[in-house]
Amino acid sequence: MLDRTALRDNDLVENTSSKLPELTLAFWIIKIAATTLGETGGDAVTMSMNLGYLVGTVIFAVIFLAAVAGQVKAERFHPLLYWTVIVATTTVGTTLADFVDRSLGIGYPGGVSILVALLALSLALWRFSTGTVAVTSIHSRKAETFYWVTIMFSQTLGTALGDWMADTNGLGYLGGAAVFGAGLVLIIAAYYWTSMSRVALFWLAFILTRPLGATVGDFLDKPLNQGGLELSRYTASAVLVVFILGCIWLLPQRAGKHHG
Repeated sequence: MLDRTALRDNDLVENTSSKLPELTLAFWIIKIAATTLGETGGDAVTMSMNLGYLVGTVIFAVIFLAAVAGQVKAERFHPLLYWTVIVATTTVGTTLADFVDRSLGIGYPGGVSILVALLALSLALWRFSTGTVAVTSIHSRKAETFYWVTIMFSQTLGTALGDWMADTNGLGYLGGAAVFGAGLVLIIAAYYWTSMSRVALFWLAFILTRPLGATVGDFLDKPLNQGGLELSRYTASAVLVVFILGCIWLLPQRAGKHHG
């Protein structure tokens, strides 16, 4: 007969709490709101404050580095800290993508191509280094560092992809949001009715929520003659901050489980 203590210890190892949240409906609601805030907040600094894309990128990069350092050093899951890092990745992703696509003149196709390559490289190096890119297997600082680097690239890619779809393909902001929303519906269908890798589906969903948020954010604050509602970027950002904080407070925010 197996020793009960050994079985209990093994169970604890296999079900150790992660520093990342459980992947529930609440996670995806907050994620979409955070990506929308990244667009309105980034535009508020670079456009409304007239600081420009480069200065905005530097500001948000400093915030991101400080927040992610605190997240990596933390010993357990802190909902407010985790979502602060996510919002930081969306804002710096917004300003960085705009800087690359517009200020450097690379354009949307070039920017998207570069970011797709960087994202693929990050995932490949992560898998080569740890054997998996599953978020349920993150139990070391190295894996968590890869996680945040990958998220940074995915958020920046999402901004460029959303702008490319809305601005140059004639779909407009609502049309772009509809396309990315339809993509998420297909991913949900694949989750429930196919045997497609759950890891691949997670990353596809994570990437697609960013351009969805980007197009919704642009719809809220862009001028009427460009197809937006021309709402104040400050007001839209403040409302989104309150909404995210309310979700963190009211919706279940438990640490996920990872395989030790």
